[in-house]
Formats: sequence, C-alpha cells, structure tokens
Amino acid sequence: MNLILVESAELRCDGAVTLSGARAVHLIDVLKVTPGSRVRVGVVDGPIGEARTVAVEKDRVTLQCALSGPAPARPPVDLLLALPRPKVMRRLWAQLAALGVGRIMLTNAERVERHYFDTHVLGEACYRPLLVEGLQQARDTRLPLVSMHKQFRKLVEDELDGLSDATVRLVAHPGRDRALADSIDRSAGRVLIAIGPEGGWNEFEIGLLEARGFERISMGPRPLRCDTATVALLALVHEGVRS
Repeated sequence: MNLILVESAELRCDGAVTLSGARAVHLIDVLKVTPGSRVRVGVVDGPIGEARTVAVEKDRVTLQCALSGPAPARPPVDLLLALPRPKVMRRLWAQLAALGVGRIMLTNAERVERHYFDTHVLGEACYRPLLVEGLQQARDTRLPLVSMHKQFRKLVEDELDGLSDATVRLVAHPGRDRALADSIDRSAGRVLIAIGPEGGWNEFEIGLLEARGFERISMGPRPLRCDTATVALLALVHEGVRS
C-alpha cells in the first residue's frame, strides 16, 4: 500500500481512526509503524493527507489524521468493457483503479457468455475492496463509478450520453486501423474507450458504436486477451492525454 485509505464513516470527529484487518497488518508488519510514525492517508472520494501513529496494538493501529484540500480530480478516462470471464474480471478490478478510470461500464456483447452476469464478482461487496486496493497502490482516492448493462444496444443508443461526457470516443478492435496515439485530441476533456471480448466486437456492434461517434483504433493485428488489452490500452490512453 502506498496510501492508507479510510472510509469517511471510520473517521471520528477529532480526525482519529482505529484500523484493523489488512490495513493494520500492513502498517505493523510492512511499514513497521510505532507511536509517532507518520504515514500517508486518504479518505475514499476525499482528500489526501498525513497521519501520525497514536497507538499500536497486536492487531490494531490508531492514527490521528490531518487531511486538507480537495479530493483528487476524477481520472479523465472512462471505460466501456465487454464483460470478460469472472476470474479475469476479478483480476482487473484493482488494475483498473490503479491505472485510473473515472467510470467503468460493463456490457453484454454477442461473444459474452450470458452467465457471466450472474457471478458474485460483479457484486459491490466483492469489487469495492478490490478497487480500494488499486487506489491504495496508485495513491488515489477517487473510486471509479461502476454500472452493469445487459443490453448492449440500449446502453449505446439510450444511456451512454448520460453516463459519460467524453469528447473523444474510441473503440478498440484488432486490425490495421488508426493507431490510438493518432486519435487522442490533447485538448480533449475526457476519453471513453470501448474494449470488446476476447473474440472481438462483431460488425453490428462496431457499426453501432461508430454511429455514436466512436472511432475505430487498433494496437495492431494481434488479438490479445481481455486483461492484457485493457491494461495496455488504458496505459496508452493516459499517456496520450498527458502528452
């Protein structure tokens, strides 16, 4: 953990918080805190600051937090992702938060197995701790907004404009289309990237996305696994936005 994240409800009115579980274990066993030690802390969807260690017990640590300033800006990248296999999605949650995604929209597609939507991995009780884990790695507090969409066409035609105000829309597809780096307007506010299943989007899905302003882009002709493609594309998008 590069940042200890706490929930606003955990903070007492005087700014103190007592932590147990994985965070306390990390503070005691990895950071080796003792009374007086200082660590970086943040509040989920809130500011980042510093905390002084007040007390260290066998399985609990009490911190006195000093938090100031606004919360970090929401990452300027949104993701529309065809739902991958549950075990892949479980691996992706923390990586998406660490890389920086403002909103995650998980959608159906022709090549998505319908039972994927029944997995517990899509339950907030499962994915929220994994998102927090990614934020702690990246020293961020902005929890990605998450939504599930079983009807791809309804999402694209009726709901997408209300979910993301991205001015640049990209759809990734294996091939020899325009390179991603050539498609990002450096002055754009937000970028929305759509990444399909491992078998790729079908032509109807590609056409529907293009009709709603998505530009087809590619990293080359090699079809990649969903998690590999997602991590690589998000890294490239962020690099383009920063350039």
